[in-house]
Amino acid sequence: IRDEESGYNKNLFCIPKHYEEDLERVFIPHGLILDRTERLARDIMQDMGSHHIVALCVLKGGYKFFADLLDRIKALNQNGDKSVPVTVDFVRIKSYC
Repeated sequence: IRDEESGYNKNLFCIPKHYEEDLERVFIPHGLILDRTERLARDIMQDMGSHHIVALCVLKGGYKFFADLLDRIKALNQNGDKSVPVTVDFVRIKSYC
C-alpha cells in the first residue's frame, strides 16, 4: 500500500458495531486478502512441485491466516492434478520487547 493511498470508505463494508467509531477507512478489503491468500497457495503448490510441504505457524497472531492458507492448499491438493504431503506444526515465540 502506498503512503498516499486513501483506502475505501468504511460505508462500503459491513463493519461490526463495536468497531464503527474506531475506523475511518478500510485499506485492504477482505475479498482482496482472500484472493491473495489463494494466489499464495497456488504459488506454494507450484514452487514446491512434488516435494513435501512443512507448514509452521507462529502462534498468537498468525493462526487465522495460517488456517486460511492451509485450507486453500488442501483444496488445491484435493482438486488438483497432483497431491503432495503436508505436515503442520506450531511454534510460540516470546515478544520482541
